[in-house]
Amino acid sequence: MNTTTLNAPKATLAQPFWRGLKLGDHLFALVMLIAASVAFGRYRSFMDGYEQAILLGCTLGAIALGWFWKPVRLYLPLSGLVALAGIGLYGDDLTRGQSAFWLKYVLASQSLVMWMCVLFVLATGLYWLGLARRSSTAESIASGMTWAAAGAAMSWFFVRWYESYLIGPDVGHVPVSNLYEVFVLFCQITALMYLYYEQRFATRRMGGFVLLIISAAVGFILWYSFERGAHEIQPLIPALQSWWMKIHVPANFVGYGAFALAAMLGVAQLLASRGILASRLPSYDTLGEVMYKAIAVGFLFFTIATILGAMWAADAWGGYWSWDPKETWALIVWLNYAAWLHVRLVKGWRGNVLAWWAVIGLFVTSFAFLGVNMFLSGLHSYGSL
Repeated sequence: MNTTTLNAPKATLAQPFWRGLKLGDHLFALVMLIAASVAFGRYRSFMDGYEQAILLGCTLGAIALGWFWKPVRLYLPLSGLVALAGIGLYGDDLTRGQSAFWLKYVLASQSLVMWMCVLFVLATGLYWLGLARRSSTAESIASGMTWAAAGAAMSWFFVRWYESYLIGPDVGHVPVSNLYEVFVLFCQITALMYLYYEQRFATRRMGGFVLLIISAAVGFILWYSFERGAHEIQPLIPALQSWWMKIHVPANFVGYGAFALAAMLGVAQLLASRGILASRLPSYDTLGEVMYKAIAVGFLFFTIATILGAMWAADAWGGYWSWDPKETWALIVWLNYAAWLHVRLVKGWRGNVLAWWAVIGLFVTSFAFLGVNMFLSGLHSYGSL
């Protein structure tokens, strides 16, 4: 008999996840549950069963995100408090947005968007200043501004949602219904994803590249607001009067944000491969690794969004797939990134070819998002410029 085997210590059992939670984890979960309970108690009359389920799912998702990524524990409550301040100043009178000082210049939804735009543009400049001068101070301030801009976007979301109901219960809707609203969502999601990777890889040297695409979106938001008056809240068209919109659109834009982030890191990687800024950027392999992780996350959420979109189509139009131009280009985007992940994971591809692929993929994604709306007609024509 092998006594060595008999006397060997037993394998240590893996500790259940919940046993590793600390007091801060439980307090954050409690705050999120209290906030959701207050929202449910106050707005239950405006929610059907599906929307109540979405509220529960979002609450649990926020708790899980806060456990996984600690900065969210401060980001979500502070953004919520700013939104509550704006909502409280409004009361039941939408016209106060034109007369109350704090609403007019800080806390109304349009004011919050303007602050978001300014902060993102300033952060972009400071990230590049930090990259050019190797200034950790400039990069640190830029990172703080990016957090503040993302917080302004989150607060905007809730304040604008409330403003829509002040116009009328039949007008009220979650603000993800037109290009103006989803571009704000795009800025927020892309910024938060970047901030996660900034902390995860302990480098702020990627910020200048990623914030460029956010600043481009900011430019569109400003043009669309001042030239087209897109910031004005409009009633939902019948095609969008569905609870499916509340989950399909955000999932889509996690994908879009991740693909945009990956493309900008692809640009950085291509420049580094030619010796441009190579000594100032993170290593070539680090850029490639972050690009891969972003595309993997984006692909997951884009897949979920595509499935949700098919289910929404079946509910609204009676069929899961109709080869509408928007659906066709969504499939092209999905196949593009599925192939990207396949050649990296299965074939072992690395380097510039994947960087170029990620950059070209952004153009494919941009056409699926904007180009289809501008140049093609179909069941999704309500999203046109």
